[in-house]
Amino acid sequence: MGARIAAFACGVIILYSGLFTPPRALVVSVAGVTLLGALLAGHRAGRWRGGAGLAICLFVGLACAALVSQQRLDDRLSPALEGDQLTVSGYLCDTPSPGAWDSVRFSLCLDDRRPAGVPRRLRLAWYGDEATLSLPSPMTATVVLKRPHGAVNPGGFRYETWLFRQGYGATGSVRSVTARPGDGCGLPCRYHRWRQGLVLAGHDSLDSMEYTGLALSLLLGYRGELSNRHWQVLEATGTIHLVAISGLHLGLVATLAAVVLRWLALRLPRREPQPRRLRAVLWLGVATVALSYALLAGFTVPTRRALVMVVVAGWLLLVGRLSTTWHGWLLALGAVLLLDPVSPLDQGFWLSFCAVAVLILVFSRRQGQPGALRALVLAQAAVFAGLWPVLSVLDQGAAWAGLVANILAIPWLSLVVMPVLMIGGLILLVTAGQAGAWVGVLFDGVLGALWWVLENLAAVGLPAGRVPVFLAVAVACVVLAALWVPDRRFRWSAVLVVALMLVGAGIPKGNRWQEAPQVWVWDVGQGLSVLVRHRDETLIYDTGPESASGYNAVSDVLIPSFDRLGVRSLDTLVLSHGDQDHAGGLSVLFRRYSPERIISGEPARLQEATGGRAVVSCQRHGPVPVGEVAVSFWQAEPAVTDDANDRSCVMLIRYGRQQILLPGDISRRTEQEMLRGWPVMTSEHHDLTLIAPHHGSKTSSGEAFVARLAPQKVIFTAGYRHRYGHPHPDVVARYRAVGSSLLNTATSGALRLDLRPGRVDVVRWREGAPFWIRGPEPAGSE
Repeated sequence: MGARIAAFACGVIILYSGLFTPPRALVVSVAGVTLLGALLAGHRAGRWRGGAGLAICLFVGLACAALVSQQRLDDRLSPALEGDQLTVSGYLCDTPSPGAWDSVRFSLCLDDRRPAGVPRRLRLAWYGDEATLSLPSPMTATVVLKRPHGAVNPGGFRYETWLFRQGYGATGSVRSVTARPGDGCGLPCRYHRWRQGLVLAGHDSLDSMEYTGLALSLLLGYRGELSNRHWQVLEATGTIHLVAISGLHLGLVATLAAVVLRWLALRLPRREPQPRRLRAVLWLGVATVALSYALLAGFTVPTRRALVMVVVAGWLLLVGRLSTTWHGWLLALGAVLLLDPVSPLDQGFWLSFCAVAVLILVFSRRQGQPGALRALVLAQAAVFAGLWPVLSVLDQGAAWAGLVANILAIPWLSLVVMPVLMIGGLILLVTAGQAGAWVGVLFDGVLGALWWVLENLAAVGLPAGRVPVFLAVAVACVVLAALWVPDRRFRWSAVLVVALMLVGAGIPKGNRWQEAPQVWVWDVGQGLSVLVRHRDETLIYDTGPESASGYNAVSDVLIPSFDRLGVRSLDTLVLSHGDQDHAGGLSVLFRRYSPERIISGEPARLQEATGGRAVVSCQRHGPVPVGEVAVSFWQAEPAVTDDANDRSCVMLIRYGRQQILLPGDISRRTEQEMLRGWPVMTSEHHDLTLIAPHHGSKTSSGEAFVARLAPQKVIFTAGYRHRYGHPHPDVVARYRAVGSSLLNTATSGALRLDLRPGRVDVVRWREGAPFWIRGPEPAGSE
């Protein structure tokens, strides 16, 4: 049975490896099952039957994943409806939460009367003074939608994958909301409305608390009150799992429920002992309590996964049918993938099952019961080392502070915080929130101690522990072997080996060698960031946007992508000007890199943002070499303009006959000044690639400028269906009229320009994206 479950799981996971698209996977699965079924009918050898059975389970898993994925792909917004104002009806399918710019974010599940081409599940944002967390459900809303979309780069978070994983077929903004009269609110609608009222009541009762956000996230699984500072501390200490209702929380609740129910059961009068019935009743009670808590916590994806694992483990343990621990692990894995075949796209899926596997590996052969403290330390060391390769594959680092943070936080959370929160929550429920003042004081006491520890550990500033995958695998194998083999000499030898490997990895290394020049235009939304690299030298032009929502392109795009490319240091940083869509995230950048030179069109404006580092003016700055690539600069004279956009530092990249011009955000007036006052622009440039000025704004790319340059390729760096409307249709038409080939990072993803003798090869990063991410589309189609 275990082998067949493993084969089914492999079939589900294979779909997301990039080898198949859903239609092809379905064809292969049907053909495979049919062929193997025919062969089984003609061959009765037990060995052959077992192998064919495993293959059939694999094909069944592949088919299940393909069917669910295809259904989600089909349930997406029709392109013809993008940007149209639509009226839809439905109910809230999560609890609304506050967002950036005083918005309210929520999910809306539509009823069967939705317009044709509109998906069933929407992710919406409501802006304006009328936006409120007290949204009616069911409702009728006027919305403007767009297809699922997010940045696509070599590294970093992919919002489009997250939307597909959560089942959203469109995103959009709300124009108006009205309550829908009638009794068309089914069970899911009533459940989410009940939870919404519970969260609002909890917020009102605990509003005077200092740690309201932490209390609501741990008690109700509502994380809408957590600020950017909360997430920074939790990430730095590797404790994000503490505020996601998952295996730890449900395991605590299930264990407590099992202890209480068993104590009660043993004291109930009965005529004769019936162990089997008692175990079944205990399992049913524990499963009911775990389900109730999962529903209370929002029944989110990690909560549902943890619930399946707890129920399966409880059944095998309490009913006494557990042959090996690995059998229970496999059964839980198969159940999760059967109920949710899209789980492999969730990072939490890999982290949770790998963590449990590591703990089974370490403790299954250990003789005797280690003390509580010893067991906790061993578990944290094992999980830290064992998950390091998984985190490396997922473009994440293992937080070194997490070793200490989890050893301190998990016992405090398990033995103090969660019991206090649950008892306090029951008191609030019974007293209808009247006891909120003193319950809030109690909550602040236990949560304040936890947060004090986490903040101080985060302030230490330990590195994220990002290492190559091969090194993470090597360290994990050595550490797990040391914990598994009960020999002291072997363990000390393993400690020495790990130390040597980490010290070797910590020796500063230069950039990965790049034989041919490359220019990367990153997909950072409405903003700009470009990397120039040749041999072991690098130059970065602008750092992309930073917003009040907590997003900045440096941490979300540049650093993960640099890690993928082997860029470990920056030689030159050029900041065209000081606007936030070009110079965001500088503090994050300087914590990681120390550029040898910083050049800017507005050095005085950026002096504070660069932390006091010397910023050289772009005005009449000499050329800078990047390998064999020559980079030169130009800027309008101060007497010509004092506008920030027109003060942009213009940069020209030259390699042989290939030229790439980056004019920043200059306007038409400064374009003409540049053509007249920059001698390099009078040279032949038949192989010119142009980053369109000001993202394709109608205030730039004048007719004379376009006609004079007649670039072969034009790249727009704009946000997808952004409110600014870049690139402007007139600008697009202007470039097309001179025969330019148009590209837009919004519809192509990151662009890699390979500079070759006599040509520039362009790679659009969406071309190699997996099937659930939209492929590249022509510039201007957005």
